[in-house]
Amino acid sequence: MESGDRRDGAARRAWLATAAGALGGMAARGVVAGLGSAMTTGGAGAALTAGGLAGLGLGGCATTGTTGDAGVTPDAAAIDPALQAAIDSPLRTPANRARDGARHPAQTLAFFGLRADQTVVELWPGGGMWWTEILAPWLAPRGRYIAALPPAEFPGENFARARPAFEAKLAADPARFGRVELAQFDALDPAFVAPGSADAVLSFRNLHNWIVAGRGESALRAIAAALRPGGVFGIEDHRAAPGASAEAALAAGYVREADVIALAEAAGLRLAARSEINANPRDGKDHPAGVWTLPPTFRLGETDRAKYAAIGESDRFTLRFVKA
Repeated sequence: MESGDRRDGAARRAWLATAAGALGGMAARGVVAGLGSAMTTGGAGAALTAGGLAGLGLGGCATTGTTGDAGVTPDAAAIDPALQAAIDSPLRTPANRARDGARHPAQTLAFFGLRADQTVVELWPGGGMWWTEILAPWLAPRGRYIAALPPAEFPGENFARARPAFEAKLAADPARFGRVELAQFDALDPAFVAPGSADAVLSFRNLHNWIVAGRGESALRAIAAALRPGGVFGIEDHRAAPGASAEAALAAGYVREADVIALAEAAGLRLAARSEINANPRDGKDHPAGVWTLPPTFRLGETDRAKYAAIGESDRFTLRFVKA
């Protein structure tokens, strides 16, 4: 979800311990190769080894783009005019529209290969409804938009208000959002929507929540189960610095791209393409309050605000997976 991390002190330490345990379990089962020994000898979540990556067929893919089509960026001709109209709609909130330059909605959705007649599931849409404002009106005439919300009891975050707030916003302006279907995604239940019913499942900056709750593997299996054969899993997330340990990356709100690829491929999804649409080389990923130091959160308030505004939103990988 889009909300900032609320954990600090003892809660943060407990959260990171959960993350380390979850990642260690994945390594023990061979899901993230090379991680288990690194966690026991070199600290929780040490960087994936070249040998471990090679064992998964991922050698170098986090930085070289050897898997899938690297650097794919759709041109304007690939963007549906109806999608562009939804993006340009004056009904979107000004704060959301102001972030278009950092989030590249048209290019991102075109890269995922979405069409207006498809069934699209968005996992854990944020309270600001950033993507909902675009996807729901665009899909309403011919497709289906399903918002899969977190359960109130999901560990590690305060999600109790998420669904009521989301439903209230939908009810306040049905003409604006069109027909929105709601589901619940707890990253465990593979039947959160009808199996094989989704043309696309989208995740924007959510994966760390599932990993630290010990549900990274089950989340990807549930996503794969929801997709029809040939369906697309599109993911955008904050990209960890090269060489960062999994623990350090998660603590700062970032995720290692190779770990995401390993989890997805272990669930039966094939990496089809990757894009630098949402890359930001100005993001040094060493900020005092993690990724939340940057806009739009500005965790430090007015302290060095101009500096972080100049950096902009985080450096993010954008990946498209396909179910066989």
